[in-house]
Amino acid sequence: MATIFPTNPVGVLPPEVLKTFRALKATPDDYFVWHHLAPWTPEAPDFLIRNSLGQALLLKVSSASSKEARPAAQLLLLESDDPPLGEVEGQVLVDFAQRLMETFGPGSPPKIQAALLFPNIEQRKLKSARPSSADASIQWLGKNFLTNKSDPWNQAFTNPPLSEYQWQGLRQLFTPEVIVPPTLTVRKAPARHLEAELTNFLLDYDQEAAVKTDLALKSNGDSLAQNFRLNLVNGVTGSGKSLILLYRLRLLNELFPGKEFLVLTHNRALIRDLESRYYRLTGQEPQNIRWYTFNGWCRAQWPESEPWIDPIGDSKRIRLLQQVKARTLTKSRLTTGMLRSEVDWVKDNAINNRGTYLEADRRGRGFGLNKEQRTQVFTAINQYQKRLRPKMDWADVPLKMWRFVQDGVVVPHQYDVVLVDEAQFFAPVWFEIVQTMVKSQTGHLFLAADPTQGFLRHGVSWKSLGLEVRGRSYQLKHSYRTTRAIIDFALRLYQFRVPEDADTDVAEILAPELHSMVIGAPPQIVTLTSSQDEISRVANEVVALVGQGVQLGDLLVLHNDALGAERLIDAIDHKLGRGAALDPKDSYPGNYVRVTTINAGTGLEAPIVFLAGVNQLFEEEDSLRLSEEDRIELVLNNTRKIYMAATRAGQKLVTMVVGKIPDLFNHLASEGICEIVG
Repeated sequence: MATIFPTNPVGVLPPEVLKTFRALKATPDDYFVWHHLAPWTPEAPDFLIRNSLGQALLLKVSSASSKEARPAAQLLLLESDDPPLGEVEGQVLVDFAQRLMETFGPGSPPKIQAALLFPNIEQRKLKSARPSSADASIQWLGKNFLTNKSDPWNQAFTNPPLSEYQWQGLRQLFTPEVIVPPTLTVRKAPARHLEAELTNFLLDYDQEAAVKTDLALKSNGDSLAQNFRLNLVNGVTGSGKSLILLYRLRLLNELFPGKEFLVLTHNRALIRDLESRYYRLTGQEPQNIRWYTFNGWCRAQWPESEPWIDPIGDSKRIRLLQQVKARTLTKSRLTTGMLRSEVDWVKDNAINNRGTYLEADRRGRGFGLNKEQRTQVFTAINQYQKRLRPKMDWADVPLKMWRFVQDGVVVPHQYDVVLVDEAQFFAPVWFEIVQTMVKSQTGHLFLAADPTQGFLRHGVSWKSLGLEVRGRSYQLKHSYRTTRAIIDFALRLYQFRVPEDADTDVAEILAPELHSMVIGAPPQIVTLTSSQDEISRVANEVVALVGQGVQLGDLLVLHNDALGAERLIDAIDHKLGRGAALDPKDSYPGNYVRVTTINAGTGLEAPIVFLAGVNQLFEEEDSLRLSEEDRIELVLNNTRKIYMAATRAGQKLVTMVVGKIPDLFNHLASEGICEIVG
């Protein structure tokens, strides 16, 4: 069976086109078939076919009946205002060929066979019915092409195979919905083929398949996904998961403009970036598309009967947890960070009593607790909540909303399509709420996730969250955001800090396929003597890059903590003027240096990335208060944090290190994986 885009017909199609779609889907495995979708270019061939040799066939389907296939001699005797058989469809093919010529210019237009298919007319009738005015270069194919089981299509390919460059231009014209403008990616344009028309990137075949799977919004449900349809895209870092989500949203909105859409993610910087990229892609801000962080959605739905109280900040929360730990867990080996993690886990899973907590499955939590320890920890959690009231923390927001929904206090508005980016960071109670936002029986839920982050790295399955993704998922293995040098650095750093024999049940980093990646320059490690020097050096580096013509919007600075990010913004603004640097959590994307915390940087990307405050992570790991088990867990979490931050970079990565250079950087530098500079 051929690879066909989309996998199933979308919308109401003429019966002849639908019949052709099914016939082409049954062609050999080494065929690729595209059905024209883009509503903004309606006058186009119906299908593009690629065979195993790389030859191309453009196909336009005619709805003409057998009665219309009168011999050309008879037509001369009849007066009729109707155009001759095949004239309208043939003109579509001629016009498309002209646009293709304009795309490539006179130097290298590809030679592509075009054909008209008449599913209702026998081949023998076509020969006598073909008017003399018909373009001789266009083949006329009869209904036997749909019924013959011996692959009659192969004989329709008459022109030489196309180069990949020519295929790129052909796909760009036939499937404009897969074009990726340079402004939407941090990838470098290829050095060859500099013609202006071909400087765009295209989604690869795997990405296109993920975009176009299950596009039909049907009136009946899907038993595989319980009471709504479900699709999942898993992918390595930089594989274009967010881009796929946006392209799928654009296509669905064009095909079904009367439907309602909701886009959700976990942090403000990313949701602002997604909304901005959608506008740059389409030039539109449709009212039927809503954009929210999950907590932002909760805030918007908060009932008037329950006064909203701003959740406490992280620093105040840490102090409160430290006080509780000092009173209730004096002999426990749990760190404050582990207690905080356990508080969040209990709330994320809506565990509301001691008995449920004692029996809960904690596999993948990273640290074990026996029954006595669980009892102590649950007592500490209760004490924390008592000290917290009447205020709340951010983990309380989804939990309270879940209870509002359960009690009928809040009835979520239901959408035809809900799309979730970075879904691996959504907690179980979040997903229970999300499922109530999808229209029953007719709605779609689309998830984009990195299987090596969030709850997925702890071995939690989609099925345990009530989501059946078997047969509904795509896995992307190619990374397009970054270079091989940056990926090599991130992978080697991970392997150096987390040995293969480490006692952990956490999933390994999913490495992309490297052979097709741009090599790029090795990342730089900049050594400094103080945190103040670090702030000044980053600001000076930014000024120097801007002086070289780099746009402010091409720079992303990630610091380990919020205070460091604020100091960096002040330092850059001092040198380049107010507003030169902003936190993307608080501002929509624009031509400014984005400066935020590493945690808030998930999902962001830029050609040039600076990492700062990394020494704080290493200092945490050297604390004498940590047990060996705690240290292993902290090293693993910090390593994943650095890996994520490093892979935000598309072309250049600079990591600041204050104080003694960790052995791992010296080791990587000795292998040529990175460069250490003063």
